[in-house]
Amino acid sequence: MTAGTILRHCREKAGISQVKLARLLNRTQSSISKLEKDQNPVDTDTFRDWTRITNQMEAGIAFLYGVDPASVIQTILQVSGAA
Repeated sequence: MTAGTILRHCREKAGISQVKLARLLNRTQSSISKLEKDQNPVDTDTFRDWTRITNQMEAGIAFLYGVDPASVIQTILQVSGAA
C-alpha cells in the first residue's frame, strides 16, 4: 500500500471530496489528486494534517509503521467478536 492509497482511503472514508480537503489543507484540488496518485511525494506535515482532518490518525500511524491498516481493523474485529 502506498502513501497515496492510504491518503485517498482516509479521505473517502471520511466522506470528504478532494476539493474540500484541498481547501482545508490550503492546497489545490490538483495537488490532492497528484498526492493520491503518488505523482508527488507527501511531506510529513501534510500527511499528519490529512489524517487528522479525516479522523484517520490510527490508519496513518499503522501505515508509517509498515502495517496494513485494513489488516489491523480486521484483527481487532475478530478479537472483539464483531467479525
